[in-house]
Amino acid sequence: QVQLVESGGGLVQAGGSLRLSCAASGLTISNYSMGWFRQAPGKEREFVVAISRSGRSSFYAEPVKGRFTISRDNRKNMVYLQMNNLKPEDTAVYYCAARDGTAPYTIPGEYNYWGQGTQVTVSS
Repeated sequence: QVQLVESGGGLVQAGGSLRLSCAASGLTISNYSMGWFRQAPGKEREFVVAISRSGRSSFYAEPVKGRFTISRDNRKNMVYLQMNNLKPEDTAVYYCAARDGTAPYTIPGEYNYWGQGTQVTVSS
């Protein structure tokens, strides 16, 4: 059974940092490109960042460029999202997703597996 479990969310003040983790089981993430998405109340799920299977390429949504960094450790079957200089508009549930492919993808429908999400709340 495939599971993606996110952790590391919480409440932080604007300007602060959080590091999200995604632990995968039931699949070998080295065979998957990985992504982070988020969904704020009343809004659709939106792309945040994705990383290629090898980790050599990544693609960021404009609102998070320069503030968020995705990384992966294929040996540990883990994906991370370092979030710095957080803003209130970053408040959302953050989801980890796996796509059976090589390149980073921005479209949620392209992903095969999803985690349950972790809440990130940024206070002003």
